[in-house]
Amino acid sequence: MTSVAPESDVPDEPAQQWPCPPAGGYTADHLDRLPNLPPHTELIDGSLVFVHPQTAFHARAMRLLENHLLQAAPPEWEVARQMTITLGPRDRPEPDVLVVKSEGLMGPEQTAFQPKDVVLAIEVVSADSEARDRDTKPRKYAAAGIPHFWRVESDGGLSVVYVFELEPATKAYVPTGIYRDQLKVGVPFTIDIDLTAINPRQQ
Repeated sequence: MTSVAPESDVPDEPAQQWPCPPAGGYTADHLDRLPNLPPHTELIDGSLVFVHPQTAFHARAMRLLENHLLQAAPPEWEVARQMTITLGPRDRPEPDVLVVKSEGLMGPEQTAFQPKDVVLAIEVVSADSEARDRDTKPRKYAAAGIPHFWRVESDGGLSVVYVFELEPATKAYVPTGIYRDQLKVGVPFTIDIDLTAINPRQQ
């Protein structure tokens, strides 16, 4: 007598459909055309990079910086959050916060900026993005001529901001300061931020 296995009450999960890259890898235009990409997918060296769920520190740091930059930015510049930069055919990263020239805003359906319109790119480092935020992205931003770059890291839940400025002759960033409690700089415009305000409960 043949035994029949009992039916499982657990429904079958649909097979995961992953994008199949074309020969030579993806290009910047693919990010606008590929269906069902996770939010904030980036393109680095022709490969899609999927972002992990972000931490409370990451969200607070972005909000703190964005709010202060919005208040301090001159009228001819705009502050944007989580929009991509088309660095080239195979690179379209998404900084956490951007300062761009107002003339770079082309309309409500815009999904990316050109490097010539970007004044400042900011990356808030996460566990899954350390190598990209500390090395890959700043190298590419500098090569594209973006004049200012900030890297933000957590120190016990408080922000540490590493500030860099482009050295035009070498197209590389040079460090100009490390800021812990107070971020006060004069470029790209006058900015004064209480970094301890990232977590009001600790004040």
